[in-house]
Amino acid sequence: MPAVTVDDLLVPPRLDPVDLSMGAERPVRTVTVAPRGFEGEGFPVRRAFAGVAHSELDPFVHMDQMGEVEYAPGEAKGTPWHPHRGFETVTYMIDGTFRHRDSHGGGGLITNGDTQWMTAGAGILHIEAPPEELVAAGGLFHGIQLWVNLPSADKWIAPKYQDIGRRNVALVTSPDAGALVRIIAGEVGGYRGPGTTHTPISLVHATIEPGAMLRLPWPVGYNALVYVLSGRGTVSSATRPIESGELAVFGHGDYLEVAAGQHQDARSPKLDVLVLGGAPIGEPVAWYGPFVMNTDSEIRQAFEDYRHGRMGEIPAVPAGEDSSGGDR
Repeated sequence: MPAVTVDDLLVPPRLDPVDLSMGAERPVRTVTVAPRGFEGEGFPVRRAFAGVAHSELDPFVHMDQMGEVEYAPGEAKGTPWHPHRGFETVTYMIDGTFRHRDSHGGGGLITNGDTQWMTAGAGILHIEAPPEELVAAGGLFHGIQLWVNLPSADKWIAPKYQDIGRRNVALVTSPDAGALVRIIAGEVGGYRGPGTTHTPISLVHATIEPGAMLRLPWPVGYNALVYVLSGRGTVSSATRPIESGELAVFGHGDYLEVAAGQHQDARSPKLDVLVLGGAPIGEPVAWYGPFVMNTDSEIRQAFEDYRHGRMGEIPAVPAGEDSSGGDR
């Protein structure tokens, strides 16, 4: 799992130890298993938030773990052109490569540790596809797509695209250097990630060495979720077991704990987790397909606007690319 790594965990700056006398640990409310499914043209996903109440997820709406899959030549798949309105999509590539294009001129190639942050706002068309070389040769594909809701006041803003390169991600370690913490957005322990968000959130990818423990300070007003990308371990001082494809929902408090099991599988030698949370929006959510709004009438309007071309037009194919956005 390359993402962004360092050769020596003693080099990056370290988080300050959490003062246990000054705050309360967040308890674990639930641990759920993400069911498997398929998305787009048929690439495998795990639905990370399945079975979890929206009140526990707010401001998040949906998250897919894409892969991890080793494609044979000719197998790699993406999505066709499709619309979005009313929220932000965050695509974080861990292994492999994806190409994004949209109707407002945004897009690019994202690979090992890169993030594309697309604010759909009032409406946008976009496509995500593997580049031609991945289709031709095959290879590893693993990433995350997260949907972040927008408050009603921001659902009609102009679309925007952020390309967050792997070199811009903030890298810190736990106080004992037993975990590498990649801060993609928000602030953790005084360190800030590069992602610019309309809804206040924090998004972290942490790799925890076998037998090590990560204790993270977490904003009191945020919810807190931990999703296991690979490996096994425990959450909270109650040592609740958790493993690949499971989501832990935490209650209120000042900090959270995640620990890696001493023994890991050879395929996943460390515990890799996403830690995410945000300030709840607290508004009604009407969600249907690619649109996340506040009312059913707004959803109907979104479909009507899409049918009449009000969310943009599919752009002409740039020279050197095929119609899906991949390289010729």
